[in-house]
Amino acid sequence: MGIFTRLRRCCLRTAFLWTLVSALLLPLTTVAASSSPELTLAEASRLVVQRNPELQVFQWRLQAVEARRESAALNPAYEIAIEAENILGSDEFSSTENAEWTLSLGSLIELGGKRRARMVLADSRYAVAQAEREARALDALAEVTQTFIAALAVQEKQRVAAEAMQLAQTSLDLVSERVKRGAAPDAERLRAQAALTQTQLSARALAAELTSHKLTLATLWGAEKAEFSTLAGNLYPTAQAPDFSVLFERAADSPALMVFASESRLRNAELALARSQSSADVQWSLGVRRFEASGAAALTAGVSMPLSSNRRNRGEVQAALAQQQLTEADRDATLLAVRARLFAAWQTYQHSTAAAQQMRDEVLPILNQALQQTRQAYEQGRYSYAEWMAAQRELLDARLTLIDTATTALLNQALIEQLTAEPLAAAVEPTSLQDRP
Repeated sequence: MGIFTRLRRCCLRTAFLWTLVSALLLPLTTVAASSSPELTLAEASRLVVQRNPELQVFQWRLQAVEARRESAALNPAYEIAIEAENILGSDEFSSTENAEWTLSLGSLIELGGKRRARMVLADSRYAVAQAEREARALDALAEVTQTFIAALAVQEKQRVAAEAMQLAQTSLDLVSERVKRGAAPDAERLRAQAALTQTQLSARALAAELTSHKLTLATLWGAEKAEFSTLAGNLYPTAQAPDFSVLFERAADSPALMVFASESRLRNAELALARSQSSADVQWSLGVRRFEASGAAALTAGVSMPLSSNRRNRGEVQAALAQQQLTEADRDATLLAVRARLFAAWQTYQHSTAAAQQMRDEVLPILNQALQQTRQAYEQGRYSYAEWMAAQRELLDARLTLIDTATTALLNQALIEQLTAEPLAAAVEPTSLQDRP
């Protein structure tokens, strides 16, 4: 892979982390404000990134790691010591006339590259915190996307419910007219009246469900109530799915797995630090000693270091090696799980997208035409009330099936984009997010 390809992918992923799937449902309009009656996915994503409490925690975590990194860069401190000898004893040492006073300055000489190892470890901890922040941002954006899609699907079903009520009212009017002419029994009018009431109840249930989804969506950015009335977006997917190998290559570099890469570097840094501790440090001191009896003074100097430090630190090195191997094993297991999840989402997206397109282009036009013909035949007395109602149910059920199929496609598209940290269309065409609506 060339350097320009890598640079393009890096820029694209960075932009996508903060505008994940903003083009997934975003219509060609300007982004609405939070107080607008209409909410887009781009605006909901922006609110989550800015206000989600779990994401706000990371700024304090990064500050804490940065502070530890500054501490790790410090050299060992100097020590000043005062020592007194030959005081408060017996006979000639019962006073301080024969005392010896020593004032010394000392410090530690670190060997084995301990300071550098500490700094590398602190840098690795900072990288892990950054990778975790990006991964959590993707999770938060994926959550708001899924909730938005679910709410948008209910809103679309409300339109179907409105159509169902209109059809039920039309049926009631037609049946009532036929009953007046004596061409149909009054039982058909009662059935039509009951059908109209049932559609009204279904519409109320959908309204309550949509209200619940709106509140759930608003709580993702810490709001106590939904300050919007409708959702703006296109429920029906149009992005083409690339080959699975292309998606899996991008998933291998996603923030979710970058966390393991950062942790692997962290374990390497911990291992290097543990090995550096095997080298004994040298303690030195330099001072002045005064003899009270003679009034003379002399310099003092000392050097000390522990013995067998390598053997005493062997357990820490082995523990760091075990943690390093555990991280590698966890990454391999996660990569396999991501591959399986990505493949399932990829297949489901392909199937659902094709099914939704076929439903819109072939099935619904046929059922609409069949409904019109059935209505004409019913008005002419050639079809029964049951056949007229069956034609309505088939059309309405097909519309609901289309909504469910499109919703499944979009949810899997959002999952693919979460796992790869790139928009689905970017894997097909070399465009940037700024070039997309």
